[in-house]
Amino acid sequence: MGARVCIGAIVGAHGIRGAVRVKSFTADPLDVAAYGPAEDEAGKRRFKLKVMGEVKDHVLASIEGVTDRNAAEALKGTGLYVSRDLLPPTEEDEFLYSDLVGLKAVGTDGSVIGTVKGVANFGAGDLLDVARPGQGSLLVPFTKAAVPVVDVGKGQVVVDPPAYAEDEEGEETRESGDQRPRKKNKGGQDAG
Repeated sequence: MGARVCIGAIVGAHGIRGAVRVKSFTADPLDVAAYGPAEDEAGKRRFKLKVMGEVKDHVLASIEGVTDRNAAEALKGTGLYVSRDLLPPTEEDEFLYSDLVGLKAVGTDGSVIGTVKGVANFGAGDLLDVARPGQGSLLVPFTKAAVPVVDVGKGQVVVDPPAYAEDEEGEETRESGDQRPRKKNKGGQDAG
């Protein structure tokens, strides 16, 4: 069996008969049970899920052998992993989050910026969370403009973050009290 990928996480119990709420990380959330039994992170427990439906932004599922609320609540926080071999192949310019974590982030000039430590999505699109040595994290929009090159084989992404991500500490914003980031137009000039 090859590398494993986290396809979801149990976030809580639902009802009194052992159902769970799952935060699905699959392209179609209802596919969280489509890849066969999942395992916990350590690979010690197997979970055969059956999708029952959706509620808000979670999938409702039953797990074989989990028959009451207490057993379901005990699983809260458990990641659900499957072998990467069970997932459909990715298309060109499509990546699993796990493909990106650990890649070196370099600038368009080749300078090392840091390492991708995660991918976040707060509703407006994916963001690469780049850990920078001796500095805070840098959140970079995962778009063609901000990340023009992803080379998993070379173990790196080329990052051309928006100008606001590179502002030096203490640099003034556009107008007093205006905390919006500076924007650049296509010609590279300040747009306002």
